Amino acid sequence: MAKKAMKEYLLLFRGGADPEDMTPEQMRATMNKWMTWMGGLKKKKQLGQGHPLQDGGKLLSGAKGRNAAKLTDTPESVSGYMLIKAGGLAEATRIARGCPIFINGGTVELRAIQEMPGM
Repeated sequence: MAKKAMKEYLLLFRGGADPEDMTPEQMRATMNKWMTWMGGLKKKKQLGQGHPLQDGGKLLSGAKGRNAAKLTDTPESVSGYMLIKAGGLAEATRIARGCPIFINGGTVELRAIQEMPGM
């Protein structure tokens, strides 16, 4: 039987625990949960790039992005991202539901990566 082609998906993380509000023990426990989850994905060759994002930044708009507004972080701000590989949206959803961000009230936005022919 042919192996199902894997598609790439983007997970956008919002909210969750603020590391500045956590004790060192809470931070270690949270990081261990993330490392366990990501380690399982890595073992299955489903883990791509991903990083937390620093607070702040700029929101560019207008002609050629000439308008630049300072980003103010809110619970709805993107706090990190991760690329994963899955056989379809159902599997990607199952993977995303295992994310530890939900423990601390965060959310995950799941989006399929659009393939660009010739790229």
